[in-house]
Amino acid sequence: MVGLGDVVRDLPTFLTAPLYRRWHLRWGATQAEVDRPLPGDALLPRAQFRSTRAISIDAPPDAVWPWLVQVGCLRAGWYSDDLLDNLGRPSAATLLPSLQHLEVGQWVPMSPTSPPSDRTALKVDSFEVNEWLLWTKPGSSWVWQLTPTRDGGTRLVTRIHVGYDWHHPLSALFGVLLMEFGDFAMLRRMLRNIKARAESLPREVDHAAA
Repeated sequence: MVGLGDVVRDLPTFLTAPLYRRWHLRWGATQAEVDRPLPGDALLPRAQFRSTRAISIDAPPDAVWPWLVQVGCLRAGWYSDDLLDNLGRPSAATLLPSLQHLEVGQWVPMSPTSPPSDRTALKVDSFEVNEWLLWTKPGSSWVWQLTPTRDGGTRLVTRIHVGYDWHHPLSALFGVLLMEFGDFAMLRRMLRNIKARAESLPREVDHAAA
């Protein structure tokens, strides 16, 4: 089954993530990146879950940005555990021109439900091309920031805020299970796979030129 191996490898992390919560909530990020204000920070001032993760990518922001634009279930996927978040379909390993249009209000599906809704999808809240992209849904925000480095690479920083609405206990409990157990393993895999994809393009070009 496609993606089963990734899920099995991530299973220990799913099960143990709450034990090292303080560490994984800032995985890969510097103190300056954790402290730095990002778009969306003011939307959920009382969020119970707040993470800032980061990774260095040996490719410029304009080579990383297109991979974020095409994200979504049954779009390019989430570059993570495809069995869990893309119905077992492999996430795209190439850029898809048909999915490169981006506009405010656009849905970013988290499930195959059609039509998408605030329960099943994020929305593009705002963005600056090659700089940052903010997704939101009721009770959560998810931002990506791309910062060029001196060596021509990118620091990709992502921050998630989630507020658990205990006026709806079942929904809140599902959110706790998803974020406290599932989020770290899947987001870390997503970051690493975006890095691998973005870094593969220059090598392909260089190979072709040779």
